[in-house]
Amino acid sequence: MILSLAVQSLPADLPRLESQILFQSGTGGYDTYRIPSMIVAKNGAVLAFCEGRKNSSGDAGDIDLLLRRSPDGGKTWSSPQVVWDDARNTCGNPCPVVDMQTGTIWLLSTWNRGDDHEPQIIAQRSRDTRRVFLLKSTDEGRTWSQPKEITPEVKQSNWTWYATGPGAGIQLQRGTNKGRLVIPCDHIEAGTGRYYSHVIYSDDGGQNWTLGGRTPKHQVNECEVVEREDGSLMLNMRSYDPNKKARQTAISRQGGATWEDQKIRDELVDPICQASFRRLSWKRGTEPGVLLFSNAASTRREKMTVRASFDDGETWPLSRLVTPNPSAYSCLAALPKGQIGLLYETGEKSPYETIVFARIGLEWLKAGG
Repeated sequence: MILSLAVQSLPADLPRLESQILFQSGTGGYDTYRIPSMIVAKNGAVLAFCEGRKNSSGDAGDIDLLLRRSPDGGKTWSSPQVVWDDARNTCGNPCPVVDMQTGTIWLLSTWNRGDDHEPQIIAQRSRDTRRVFLLKSTDEGRTWSQPKEITPEVKQSNWTWYATGPGAGIQLQRGTNKGRLVIPCDHIEAGTGRYYSHVIYSDDGGQNWTLGGRTPKHQVNECEVVEREDGSLMLNMRSYDPNKKARQTAISRQGGATWEDQKIRDELVDPICQASFRRLSWKRGTEPGVLLFSNAASTRREKMTVRASFDDGETWPLSRLVTPNPSAYSCLAALPKGQIGLLYETGEKSPYETIVFARIGLEWLKAGG
């Protein structure tokens, strides 16, 4: 059944931003909804994923992967469906990608025992470890396969913590690796306590996955990736640098096999949080391509903001505040007809009260710049 949700009342200076609450913490049998993830299917359906945390807001415990679907670009949404529930264990970090050749949607995710916590896993004192799983849908997200474990293919034996995304992957559209599916990930190497970002990729439409390169420097983890006009990749990463609360980026000229040019991006202020990075359009004639970036643009988890770049992520001349309220994780998507979708965590007192979907026009961004 498709449910039509009421559009929230918004300030008069946001005429092109339409907003709907998709997940409200404390409802539907879940204590908290977190970790928004979004993808657009080949037929244009919008899929909004998140974690449903049964008993608390914590990152461990009984956590399910949930989904709502919209057939009309985010105007109306289906009721929530459970994509993966493994008893009292943790099924999380959704990171989907679409193979546009076949229309298959691949959902990468991580699993751990519900009674294992991140510090235990990192210290190798947990009962089990973080494992990587793959699910797929061949009907635009209506039904899903059983999870298939791919940990041995994509996780080194000396890695402890591991996370896919969260957010979304991409399919390369240019160069010798055209068609490759790329998923951004992160990990910790045993005995070091050091976070690194890396990618995994598939060159056969999602059937098999290969471990790509990791960043040359540590102090980075949750990340997202875009393909640039010249076919190179840019990774945008959560940073733990003690001297600067800002994002970091790195470049790959080998389709994700290796990374270089890692640096702090001072203009992208960030409170040590996840963020989203997505291509809206490619260059056409004299019209530049557009990259999008969303995050809690503050030294605290607040002020969800969307930015636009017209030079492949080198500068960000357009920026507009979505809400001044507490905010945290987000996920962007290029919607049909040139619209922008933003799925993000926000609330009045805490960023984890709701997951909201907003539909934005590029004109709205330009009006704020």
